[in-house]
Amino acid sequence: MTTVLRATSVPRTATIAETTMASQSALQPTRDPRATLPDLLEVLLNKGVHLDLDLIISVADIPLVGVNLRATIAGIETMLEYGMMRQWDSDTRAWVQKAVRRHLPLAADEEILAKMAGGHYQDNFYRTWRPGSAYLTSQRLIIHRRDPAETLWQARLNSIASVSALREASIGGEERTRIHVRLDDGSETTLSALEPDRLISLVQAQLDGAEGSSASGPEARTTADRPLREGRMWFLEELSSGSTWRGGRASLSNTELTWRSPMDGRARVRLSPEQLQDSRREERSNPTDESQVLILDIGDSIITLAADDAGAWSAALDSWRTAPLESGPGSPGGTVPPGRRHDEHAGEGGASWH
Repeated sequence: MTTVLRATSVPRTATIAETTMASQSALQPTRDPRATLPDLLEVLLNKGVHLDLDLIISVADIPLVGVNLRATIAGIETMLEYGMMRQWDSDTRAWVQKAVRRHLPLAADEEILAKMAGGHYQDNFYRTWRPGSAYLTSQRLIIHRRDPAETLWQARLNSIASVSALREASIGGEERTRIHVRLDDGSETTLSALEPDRLISLVQAQLDGAEGSSASGPEARTTADRPLREGRMWFLEELSSGSTWRGGRASLSNTELTWRSPMDGRARVRLSPEQLQDSRREERSNPTDESQVLILDIGDSIITLAADDAGAWSAALDSWRTAPLESGPGSPGGTVPPGRRHDEHAGEGGASWH
């Protein structure tokens, strides 16, 4: 006796947004030969995928098993944006708040917005980095360590005059990003964080929300370092076995150019205008429709990037490199405070550039 197993499936895929707008319309799958695993992860996390699958398993032309599958796969932020998993998010936030309150005193109406590894640079009778965790709440910016429980530094958000990135070279020559905080009373401090740019953006968003657009003049709070240009870009990674193109996203702001893939926890490329000595375009095979790639000269090495709109990126980089923002102490690209030791790296979170 011969047994024949046959599976018939009719898959339809769509992003959550497309499903929400036209849930009843049939969608045909598309295929991009340039797509990679990081591209798939980026779609899953940022846009989401809705699966509508009917599967029938037959033996000897007799249907035996039917599977009706309806599934939505997306990043948590995307899920919440479309009203899904909100109860889980609410329960999780409540649990985290309860766990943190055991070692970090919080006001009754104070909510934790972000947490990451961080540290505070102590600069009094001795200079050293003190590691802990950086907390951004709805009321304060805090550097706190859990064991032994101690608040190393804190400031209320309404007392922060400005927050900005501070570039420092470590003893090994790598550049690290610190967080420079200036308070209304004129005092200043330096913090470190695992994701300094993200923490700066989050703090600035809180400051902008509290201040609105009423602040003006030289003492007004600094605006967020919003991207001047961003988009999909490929990075040529040099390996011992050869070179390979990696897909990811690039972002160009007033103070830096960054590139990272969805698989990277930190930016793989991070450049300031001062580091970029020259940028040009060269003919080279790459994963995009463009025949030319971007060559960035940073003195001791070369960075090769590719993008579908390489010409626009090249023009933006030329303007960015030739007209950088003025820098000073405490500003992006500013000088290092006197006496600062670069080899103190306890609690550091700044990513290096390559």
